Amino acid sequence: MNICVIGCGAVGSLFAAHLAKAGEANVWAYDVWEEHIRAIRRGGLRLSGAAEFTAQVNATSDPRELPRADYGIVATKAIHTRLAISQSAHAFDDESAVVSVQNGVGNEEIIAEYVRYVIRGTTFPAGHPIRPGHIGYDIQGDTWIGPYEAAGTPMTKVERLAGLLTRSGMNTIALEDARGAQWMKLIFNASTNPVGALTLLHHGAAARFGATGELFEELIAEGEAVARKLGIKLHGDPRELVRKGANAPGKHKASMLQDVLLKRTTEVDFMNGAIVEWGAKVATPTPLNKALWQLIKGLEHSWKEPD
Repeated sequence: MNICVIGCGAVGSLFAAHLAKAGEANVWAYDVWEEHIRAIRRGGLRLSGAAEFTAQVNATSDPRELPRADYGIVATKAIHTRLAISQSAHAFDDESAVVSVQNGVGNEEIIAEYVRYVIRGTTFPAGHPIRPGHIGYDIQGDTWIGPYEAAGTPMTKVERLAGLLTRSGMNTIALEDARGAQWMKLIFNASTNPVGALTLLHHGAAARFGATGELFEELIAEGEAVARKLGIKLHGDPRELVRKGANAPGKHKASMLQDVLLKRTTEVDFMNGAIVEWGAKVATPTPLNKALWQLIKGLEHSWKEPD
């Protein structure tokens, strides 16, 4: 069996390394980060932190080298979804299935334009690059996957992938309806990521400080109201994720804060922007999410040195 991990940054590397170490599948990692790919080819893919090992992974920055794959795991930033899947779509045929383990909502719709079977996914493990070929494994967590409704993906394909991932060490739960898990993480991300990015506070510090902790709660309430109007029952409480992250060891910086520090385009359109968009569709006000979306977009604009 071949599995292609599309986007071998922090999260993608966690999946690729665990699957390769388990040895049940032939794993390919595709990423445009050429230094990372060269390092993996030379010495393997190293994880440290929550797990300590080095795995041998097939790695390439040339999508033409990708073989036909039974499964794809898309782990790019949401802003890169279309480019990444359009470049790698030739690796998947009518029997393949591709899962998104990305932040936000809207990725499955894009992937479905290029691939027949799509799986909706949500993952909580987190990490950060230490150097090319070496990823720090910051936070362990579960992954939930389920059929993307519009694609008619068979549940058997979801269950097979969940089994592979769980046996590799990335605990994965197969759900008939994965929207509740996805929206739970969306609401968590949309509350914590932009606040951390704008204040430069790591997650624990922002959760413990009164003003930002209160803002987390207010943003969560807005997202929950939208989910209720959409008829989505959350798969857990986003507030528990805030507490869990705040109590995790170390000083984990949310992905949006990491992007801001490096002046990279963020995923705010797929987080707060998505909540605002869906809120408008179901006539549910989301003023705080809109304000944070506007502030992050303004910050991104400032890097272009506007007149």
